[in-house]
Amino acid sequence: MQDYRKLRVWSLAHALALDVRQATNRFPRTGYASLRAQMTTAAESIACNIVEGCGAVSQPELARFVEISIKSSSELQYQLQLARDYGVLPQGEWDKLSVATINTRRMLCGFRAKVRAACSK
Repeated sequence: MQDYRKLRVWSLAHALALDVRQATNRFPRTGYASLRAQMTTAAESIACNIVEGCGAVSQPELARFVEISIKSSSELQYQLQLARDYGVLPQGEWDKLSVATINTRRMLCGFRAKVRAACSK
């Protein structure tokens, strides 16, 4: 078990969840409730799965939760594109959130590799 608050990847994921929530709060009040909910759920899932994995009793279990976080980041990446293409997420905001999502996913992939390496020791 490890303290998730000490992980830089969790800090990035947490900030991303907050930023996505702020962005979706600016969506039109009608017509986009489902997309808003899916985006916030995916963004929050990235950080939540890191937290849950850090509470795991084994490294393979932690790796599994990190894998789920990676998948949620991929889902969020598409939802950001969809919101941009629908015209409810301005290009500048999409740029910022997209870069943050990609950076978080890259760091998650590195963390997963580190955890998997620890599993094989």
